[in-house]
Amino acid sequence: MSHFQSGFTRRQAIRSLVSGSILLPGILSQILADEGGGLDVSNPLAPKAPHFPGTAKRVIFLYMTGGVSHMDSFDPKPKLFAERGKAATKNQKGPKYLAPLWDFKPGGKCGTEVSDLFPYVRECMDDICLVRSMRGDHNDHFQATLGVHTGSVTVARPSLGSWVSYGLGTESQNLPSFVVLAPDLPYAGSQVWSSDFLPAAHQGTRVSSGSEPIPDLNRRSPSAKIQELELGLLDRFNRKHRQKRPEDSVLSARIKSFETAFGMQQTMPDVLDLSKETDATLNLYGLERGSTKGFAWQCLVARRMAERGVRFIELIDIGSHSNWDAHANMESHGPLAKNVDQPIAGLLKDLKSRGMLDDTLVVWTTEFGRSPQGESTNGRGHHASAFSSWLAGGGVKGGTVYGKTDDIGGRIVENPVHVHDFHATILHLLGFNHEKLTFRHAGRDYRLTDISGNVVKAILA
Repeated sequence: MSHFQSGFTRRQAIRSLVSGSILLPGILSQILADEGGGLDVSNPLAPKAPHFPGTAKRVIFLYMTGGVSHMDSFDPKPKLFAERGKAATKNQKGPKYLAPLWDFKPGGKCGTEVSDLFPYVRECMDDICLVRSMRGDHNDHFQATLGVHTGSVTVARPSLGSWVSYGLGTESQNLPSFVVLAPDLPYAGSQVWSSDFLPAAHQGTRVSSGSEPIPDLNRRSPSAKIQELELGLLDRFNRKHRQKRPEDSVLSARIKSFETAFGMQQTMPDVLDLSKETDATLNLYGLERGSTKGFAWQCLVARRMAERGVRFIELIDIGSHSNWDAHANMESHGPLAKNVDQPIAGLLKDLKSRGMLDDTLVVWTTEFGRSPQGESTNGRGHHASAFSSWLAGGGVKGGTVYGKTDDIGGRIVENPVHVHDFHATILHLLGFNHEKLTFRHAGRDYRLTDISGNVVKAILA
């Protein structure tokens, strides 16, 4: 011990013991507080009761990057075939209408029409509530992506997943409450899953595909026994350091995060180990045995995380390049849809077969739609005025369609659903009054839906 007293500082000890740090963003999961002279654990991620009994206990949020064309996927517009090649303005100048490239067919017993882009999802329409009247506030990717995730297109705000984590906590103390499965960064980067002014414990933890899904999670010590000794020594230094700074809650949370990271070392490998999944399950998702990449892998891992108590799981299909942003050629939608169609349907069927769809809310969305008018050779432009999203399970009316756009999909003519309304409805299904789920920051109470938003009660079961 004299060696440490003579100049081997706490900072040096930490660096030597955890040079390959297992500290991860978004898992500052517990705060220690002095009480009665002893150490007591206060856990911001402990399970919490919502405002009222919700129909959903967790959310799986499927996000398609770049702007999926609604009139080529979930909102059939026969008139666009008739108007194909005609100018969109009376003076016959400017962009011309572009017909959809895929045919629509009815799906399920409900008969909801879905295009051939999504034949597998089309089979699941009896479990899906399709909203054809979504609208946002911005036509640029960065701002629209923020809007769909945080409710704000102008300034940084906590993400939907962070608000859910803040409101519900987690059912598993060895896993984060909010996980993002993303192979690449989307528009707006990590702000998409940021907790912003909410406590850091509620920030999303990113998991990517490949050999090291979470950087630095693997044990760097030669053996489990040596790691136990190292962490024990580190814990002794940390607690001694903290005793001199009892008012520093950030320091307390950082110290406790090492324990949570250790818990993740034990639990996360099991979550990501798909070797025990049956061939039938892998085939349902369209996943090749041994594969650790692709949207099928993301969907199956999402189901396993949902089983283990993670509250909010977001799946981002692709990054900010080569995505659904089809300015030049709408044919690019084909391979992108093929990547996600069967896995999404597999996820819905798998959840349903396990009795989990009743209390798991599955949400599918994109940041905006695409224009009825063509752009470039065979593409479409951005269109925030009208697009489609859908919800399944968790207390929504399956086999239904809500809202309507005009004959060409350009504007909403019935039951508009703003992004704030969408968020308010998701929170309601989880048991929250969106006006009362607030956090005091910079002298005022903030909420996900800002100063607006209405629950779309017509889609509730």
